[in-house]
Amino acid sequence: MDINEFRKRGHELVDWMADYFENIEQYPVKSGVAPKDIIRQLPESPPEKGESFNVIFNDFQEIIIPGMTHWQHPSYFAYFNANNSYPSVLAEMLTATMGAQCMIWQTSPAAAELEERVMQWTAELIGLPKEWDGVIQETASAATLVSLLSAREKYSDYEVNRGGFYNRQKFTVYCSTETHSSIEKAVKIIGLGKENLRKIEVGDEFAMIPERLEEAVIRDREQGFIPLAVVATFGTTGSTAIDPLEPIADICREYNIWLHVDAAYAGTALVLPEKRHLIKGIEKVDTFVFNPHKWMFTNFDCSAYFVKDKEPLIRSLEILPEYLKTKEGSRVNNYRDWGIQLGRRFRALKLWFVIRTFGASGIREKVRNHIQWAQELVQEIEASEDFELLAPVPFATICFRYKPKGVSDRDELNRLNQQLMETLNDSGKMYLTHTKLKGIYTLRLVIGQTNQEKRHVDQAWKRIKATAANLSG
Repeated sequence: MDINEFRKRGHELVDWMADYFENIEQYPVKSGVAPKDIIRQLPESPPEKGESFNVIFNDFQEIIIPGMTHWQHPSYFAYFNANNSYPSVLAEMLTATMGAQCMIWQTSPAAAELEERVMQWTAELIGLPKEWDGVIQETASAATLVSLLSAREKYSDYEVNRGGFYNRQKFTVYCSTETHSSIEKAVKIIGLGKENLRKIEVGDEFAMIPERLEEAVIRDREQGFIPLAVVATFGTTGSTAIDPLEPIADICREYNIWLHVDAAYAGTALVLPEKRHLIKGIEKVDTFVFNPHKWMFTNFDCSAYFVKDKEPLIRSLEILPEYLKTKEGSRVNNYRDWGIQLGRRFRALKLWFVIRTFGASGIREKVRNHIQWAQELVQEIEASEDFELLAPVPFATICFRYKPKGVSDRDELNRLNQQLMETLNDSGKMYLTHTKLKGIYTLRLVIGQTNQEKRHVDQAWKRIKATAANLSG
């Protein structure tokens, strides 16, 4: 491919992208292929000679597209969103074109300084303390890992990095039973062992009970353990429960424990001033993460990680071989020392495009609409004789189930709701997922796709009711 064909094909692809966005509702939301359907259509060996773009792109449309689930479809209500938007996609095109590896300031000064400024903007947008520092990580899982690494090193006086564990401190980490699985994974990766992760009981609203946390901390101290860190969740994956931040923070202060807040999904809601009361006590937190790539209309991957004190972060991860030394030194942010990876993509560009295109008011309007539509659907569910709400709805994720009259057996209700979900998803008209809350098979419907409208939510509810009625009829 030469530059002339690149130009031609690039224009063709942009036209295809625009058509895709314009006509996305014509696609089935969830792919209907069976396991191995795709790989059977792909040659076992790579081509010996190069193939034409027409042949490659035709295979993309004929083989790949049928095997894709369309996360940008406005009837996508599954998991949490992984949104994009027009400005974000355009910025990704520029990022890919420049192909910059932004590991240190010198390798692309604009990338480093734009990231610094955009993270300041983002902190202001969601009401974090102005003196905090931010960096873009690839995911919230990676950010949590970095946070716990920083805690481990700070509380061991950086001895673990120097000499390993070898009969050193017996650290423990705390989270709720509803916390994301990435916490356990991080505890294993940093060498603490999952047996030293304490999962704290939750209350009726699926949020951590602070009194149970304190009891676990006291018990561990009495047994010779050193409580290292607590991970509080602002919007759990199952039900978007909110761990009570201020009492948890006070416990952490009393016992000198690191506090990380995982707000991967729900952190975006903090763009709304009326939601800021939910993070009362945030100034007592050590680290905080949320994902603009979930609900702030920015392509995956883009995870905003904030720290009260950047010294433990940098001291835990800094490494300076001769080939990475530059004359700028501490006058600049070399973000290679702020995360696991040495190599870094220019992620700040797409977030910059998104914030500037929507503006703070535009972002607030979309998020506020999503939450309002969720509350309206909650009212519909509560008014229905055949459905019930299973968890509070502080944001735009609704946990509910089908419960027809005359059916009370839990196993039968679980079976019915699984059948309902699978029937809805197999239709290609919408896509939602499930969790289990206190053993109850729970349908999760997440409102928040970038281009979703109220009509898509209304259509989803009508489809859910009609499909459920057919199951029982």
